[in-house]
Amino acid sequence: MSETETNPTGTHSGIFERLRAGELLRKDDPEYGIFADVVSRTIRLCAEMNATATSVDQIRNQLSNIIGAEIDASTAIFPPFHTNFGRFIRLGKNVFINHVCSFLDIGGITIEDDVQIGPRVNLTSETHPLDPADRQTLIPRPILIKRNAWIGAGATILPGVTIGENSIVAAGAVVSRDVPPNTVVAGVPARIVKTVQ
Repeated sequence: MSETETNPTGTHSGIFERLRAGELLRKDDPEYGIFADVVSRTIRLCAEMNATATSVDQIRNQLSNIIGAEIDASTAIFPPFHTNFGRFIRLGKNVFINHVCSFLDIGGITIEDDVQIGPRVNLTSETHPLDPADRQTLIPRPILIKRNAWIGAGATILPGVTIGENSIVAAGAVVSRDVPPNTVVAGVPARIVKTVQ
């Protein structure tokens, strides 16, 4: 599936470019159906991948198909792995993603080289307005995990957060704001607890 999907009228879709630019998404958007088709495809392919893949190579190949970009052979993903959109995930080289991770990537998730992600980590790059009347609107906010970061088991990274180079997010932390390079954060909400050399 290409990011220049054609809609039923035969014109090229701009919904993916608009999402990348951080534009809000509402269900009455004229291109919402194109977005929903990608979500449906991704859900189906993720279920197939988690049910059928018997090796790290198979997971890498099937996830490459889901995200629409080849994942480097040095990167390993352990199943099950879950994503709701897939098209806005970008993985660097020598990345390790452990079991039962969930990447909600409509806002964009970029993981640079040499990052380690523990089991049951949640990366959530989308949120909703506080206004109850507009609660179903989707607000995309990208997540960036910079080179050589380590995300501990069960951590949650919230929309719009950048994790700095060489930083560590402790197990179970909930990260709601940017993490500077070379620091360790822990807790709910996550706070800096030490620096790393």
